[in-house]
Amino acid sequence: MADPERGFAIARAVTADAGRTYYLASRLLPVRRRRAVHALYAFARIVDDVVDGPGPPESPALRVDVLDAGLTAALSDRPAPPDLGSREADVLAALAVAVRDNGIDVGTFEAFLRSMRMDVPGTDVFRSRYRTFDELAEYTYGSAAVIGLQLIPVLGADPSLADGAALLGEAFQLTNFLRDVAEDLRRDRIYLPLAELGAFGVDEQSLRADLDRRSTSREMRRAVAHLIAVNRDQYRRAAPAIAQLPRTSRPAIAAAAQSYGDILRVIEGMSYDVMRTRAVVPTRTRIGHAAAATLTAAR
Repeated sequence: MADPERGFAIARAVTADAGRTYYLASRLLPVRRRRAVHALYAFARIVDDVVDGPGPPESPALRVDVLDAGLTAALSDRPAPPDLGSREADVLAALAVAVRDNGIDVGTFEAFLRSMRMDVPGTDVFRSRYRTFDELAEYTYGSAAVIGLQLIPVLGADPSLADGAALLGEAFQLTNFLRDVAEDLRRDRIYLPLAELGAFGVDEQSLRADLDRRSTSREMRRAVAHLIAVNRDQYRRAAPAIAQLPRTSRPAIAAAAQSYGDILRVIEGMSYDVMRTRAVVPTRTRIGHAAAATLTAAR
């Protein structure tokens, strides 16, 4: 039988290993809220790993369906499906506890899974290119905005902050897209809006040429600089919502926003050469963000 306590321990380990910024920020939260963050992150990571592979021998679409059924069973307090692994079942059991204890909207998981299916060839909703930010929003609502919405009750925040939380989730996602342009292109995905890139003379052919020579063209560097400005504006507009979070929750989110925003500074420091290397914020810098956020909240 699935064990939620074992699931929370697995979720903590998954977050510590794969989500270092989130893990460090979560340590600023009270234990109950921290455990819920770990469960949410671990579920998202498990599904994301299935979609991005390599993974089980069955197709990613089928495996996402299994996880979807497993989540439904866990939320209904029914036994896990037989084709769900024990580790996954434990994490889903922990997630179900977090959902019930915090009153997380179950519909947000439906939106998340829809976006994950958008990454899987052969599904009805598959997409690997987005022409405009409006088109991209169809994906990022489920992949990022709903994460912010899930955290509203976990953080004990006023529901009126939902728009700001969703915007912050989308800001994190765009930062990921800017950092991971090369990795995504290797998976035959382009998340940066093609119209935005095209305004600077960048198309898919030039992106692939950059990837092959592991160097970013001048045109693409200018496009990245522009998209960083767009991304920074997202963080700026989300800042008032962060400032209105409860004092017990504010340091964690402020630190995460600072650390993610710093990825943009690192990209600028490497002259926007996103095809050559992946931008990383050092651990000591992220610890500094956490300390500063804690001190600021205590004033």
